[in-house]
Amino acid sequence: MLIEAYTWAQVSITGFRTKLRARLTDMVGSERGGVAAEYALLVSLIAIVIVAGAFFLGGAINDRLQQTGDCVAGAPAGAC
Repeated sequence: MLIEAYTWAQVSITGFRTKLRARLTDMVGSERGGVAAEYALLVSLIAIVIVAGAFFLGGAINDRLQQTGDCVAGAPAGAC
């Protein structure tokens, strides 16, 4: 009776361990989450570049308009 209980426990533990190992291997081998993370990283980097470009372009446009406004306001006709 004791040997049967021991054997049953060993078989159950071994089966559980085998199933757990197979499940973990499937989860680690899956690339679904990896692809989603790559796309999220790519989209965030593109968004950062767009925001930085708009920030610097806006500053350059503002400086150019300020120079033009100063030239028009302070110069005699035809000097700008």
